[in-house]
Amino acid sequence: MTPRTKEQNEEIRLQRLTQIRKAAAEVFLNKGPLLEIRDVAAQAGLGYGTVYHYYGNKGDLLNDLLWDALERAEEWWKDPLKSRHKAQSDGNAGLAVIPASDTGHKGDGDFQRRGQAAATAAKQSPVAVAGICLLQLWAEDHALYLLHKLAVEDFSWLPEARAALLSAAFRRQILTPLAMLLRTGRSANGTASSGGNPEAEPPDWLQYAEMLLAALVGCASLSLRRGMLREEARDIVLLLKL
Repeated sequence: MTPRTKEQNEEIRLQRLTQIRKAAAEVFLNKGPLLEIRDVAAQAGLGYGTVYHYYGNKGDLLNDLLWDALERAEEWWKDPLKSRHKAQSDGNAGLAVIPASDTGHKGDGDFQRRGQAAATAAKQSPVAVAGICLLQLWAEDHALYLLHKLAVEDFSWLPEARAALLSAAFRRQILTPLAMLLRTGRSANGTASSGGNPEAEPPDWLQYAEMLLAALVGCASLSLRRGMLREEARDIVLLLKL
């Protein structure tokens, strides 16, 4: 048998890490901090020793899982509305997603097909479009949902030092772009949403963004557990009146 090359070994290592982190996200959503390495191994279909080779404890695994998800989420938040432009240009319901090679989900690149909700969303406000896109992204990639869920909880399940670093990065890389989108969306809609009263606008857009994410996380929880988040994304956005 021909020995594997360094490149092949690295590819296998990255595939294993993706597999383990994806499994860990699934287990953590169900068991929270009670997660154990053996649970992750069972979910991933790998031997305990294989997972332990990469992660000797669940703290390091969760920390890496969240930073990896944060990096991918940041890329998405750089242009969460590019799906709207695609939908308008080709008449299809293509929603922007992170490349499948990064998420561990099958796909053909920058875009994957979604349901009819996306086509409807293309006619709605930028904030509504982004909300539907984000919810449907969570439906496919539970690590991204877990990131936003734990961020809303100030990463309280992590050691203080790790939680502080993640909170600061999340605020800078996720909350700030969302706050800008919310403010831009409000401006694009004119004064209708505030009744012409500038005092009706949120005094702190970052705080408003944090509250909105908390609402999305809470509403998504039940649909996610029922396996219906993709289909119910538009209903959630309508409920929140985005």
